[in-house]
Amino acid sequence: MYLIPRHADIIELAKNKGRVSVEELSEKFEVTPQTIRKDLNDICDRRLLTRVHGGAVYPAGTVNTEYEQRRTIAAGEKEAIGKAAADLIPDNASLFMNIGTTVEAVSEALTSHSKLMVITNNLNVANRVSRYEQIEVVVTGGVVRGSDAAIVGEAAVDFIQQFKVDFAVIGASAIDSDGYLLDFDFREVKVTKAIISNARHVILVSDSTKFDRSAPVRIAHLSQINTFVTDYCEVEAIRNICNEHDVNLIETDDLL
Repeated sequence: MYLIPRHADIIELAKNKGRVSVEELSEKFEVTPQTIRKDLNDICDRRLLTRVHGGAVYPAGTVNTEYEQRRTIAAGEKEAIGKAAADLIPDNASLFMNIGTTVEAVSEALTSHSKLMVITNNLNVANRVSRYEQIEVVVTGGVVRGSDAAIVGEAAVDFIQQFKVDFAVIGASAIDSDGYLLDFDFREVKVTKAIISNARHVILVSDSTKFDRSAPVRIAHLSQINTFVTDYCEVEAIRNICNEHDVNLIETDDLL
């Protein structure tokens, strides 16, 4: 399959970074945004990339991208989502936080809060927020997954079921157009199910690349979520589900 050099370079960038934006590609190749949009449309028509709002992503299919690589995918979007989600959580609150780089972005935005209790099965979150005196950190028991410092398994589920907290901040590996939140590890999913069941207000945080991915294990349905914070939702079916089930949809692109 023949590709013009710029198209090949765009695909290679997307493969390495996970996502590319029109703005960064326009600057890199010194062409207009309109030219880049046409490039991306041509590439995506050939199913070599997947078009998303403001750019394109390298199609991940059902393969779980390496955790450190996921940190760089939509990093700016995750930071904005983290701040918006943190703004929903008042001081003196208790909350669960599960696995995911977007959840970690929320934890970074919580550091100015006071008198929080954070219960987590994510050692990355625990390491970030435990440095702050105003945040009490409780870590679940269980098996530590080496790839991403997640604590999974029945011990973590049993631990979480001892609590009833004000908020839960959860992530997902994929969001299907029928509203199901999906992940790869059934042990992690069991923990997230327990988190959802034992929180008064559940906040889902996910950037728009998750609409273009797939994963094999169901976590929950979007109708079980109270607030969904994302950068931009271009999937009309997801918008309809939020409207029908009174899910508060917050799009950080609208806040800029």
